[in-house]
Amino acid sequence: MGKVEKKPLQEKIILGLDPGTNVMGYGLILIKGASMTVIQFGVINMGKYGDHALKLKKIFERVLALVDEYKPDEVALEAPFFGKNIQSMLKLGRAQGVAMSAALYREVPITEYAPKKVKQSVTGNGNASKEQVAKMLMQIFSIKELPKLLDSTDALAVAVCHHYQNGTIKSKSSSWSSFLKDNPGRMKQSVK
Repeated sequence: MGKVEKKPLQEKIILGLDPGTNVMGYGLILIKGASMTVIQFGVINMGKYGDHALKLKKIFERVLALVDEYKPDEVALEAPFFGKNIQSMLKLGRAQGVAMSAALYREVPITEYAPKKVKQSVTGNGNASKEQVAKMLMQIFSIKELPKLLDSTDALAVAVCHHYQNGTIKSKSSSWSSFLKDNPGRMKQSVK
């Protein structure tokens, strides 16, 4: 028999972003084969800057710095949701556009995900709360303490969603009942 060559482990870094004009969350994960680990997550706080244009400049600079430091292979962003306040939506859209521009400036491919898609991907429930998303991520990555600002875990969730959408992690469960047994936190019972 001939020698079987092993395929090299595929490594990929994904930067997840949760755009905002006062607080922007970011999360970086490393995909190595079938494993997924957190590199870093946190927030970019722009509340101290009064001028909207200055906030956008800071978003561009900080996202560009993250891209330069961690060299992500892909960037995933949460798409703005539709709200009642048009001015807030416009500002949020600008923040997202500037973050996208920073990644594209370094020729890093970007993908957008709807908030419901991110929540569904991480918790199994598209209407999950920020706290439920954060708690699921704490389980997935063995994070000991809930962060003060959940924008960071929202961004981490976007990165995880992007990874799951690429289909590189398959469920280890062989049936629905084994999936429920292996993932007790993903099932929420309804009480009426």
